[in-house]
Amino acid sequence: MSAPAFTIKLRKKPDEYHGPRISLLGLFGGFCDAIGGGGWGPVVTSTLVARGKNPRMTIGSVNFSEFFVTLGQSILFVLTLSFGEYWQVILGLLIGGAIAAPIAAKLAQKLPLKALMIFVGILIIVLSVRTIYLAVK
Repeated sequence: MSAPAFTIKLRKKPDEYHGPRISLLGLFGGFCDAIGGGGWGPVVTSTLVARGKNPRMTIGSVNFSEFFVTLGQSILFVLTLSFGEYWQVILGLLIGGAIAAPIAAKLAQKLPLKALMIFVGILIIVLSVRTIYLAVK
């Protein structure tokens, strides 16, 4: 009698697999966000989508984690800078973020995937061109 043949099925890595370099991406995105006043969303989101991750899941998880990145930065800035001078700016950012977050979540949920990606791409291009224009001006 011969022994039964065992086969090993190799499965493709699931979409949830992020690999060992995801921490480096988060570190680089957080660094860009802290020194430039922004960059977490464009750097991390575009990289993950370019790697083939689900755009809706990517946008949601990056926005969720951005809260913690911003919280850490804000705590550090408040501890190192004088809070009294900037409280109106901080309050405006908090209120604006609280209003915009649920609207963005609903739009990401309702828009067709292709339209969402085109809209995000155009928005990033327009904001980047504006930033370059203001820097050169």
